[in-house]
Amino acid sequence: GYLEYAVNRCVFNSSDLNDIEFIYSTYFNKIEDVRFSSKVGKFVGYTEPGLMYAKNWNKDASYLVQMKAQKETVCKPNIDID
Repeated sequence: GYLEYAVNRCVFNSSDLNDIEFIYSTYFNKIEDVRFSSKVGKFVGYTEPGLMYAKNWNKDASYLVQMKAQKETVCKPNIDID
């Protein structure tokens, strides 16, 4: 069978929001296809399908704004917890 999944994660270097990185990755059969990093500010593809996904998602300005906001909505509430 085939397995596709996505992972959201926050990399905390300090409790300062500027030092936190939000990463969204999609995987297919344990291979990372594409990644969004708040440090880079766009999607980067690592496989042939991932390059297509990244190209299409990077064209969508509203989707990029939504992904950039994830650091604030996903990571910030967990600063004190982690």
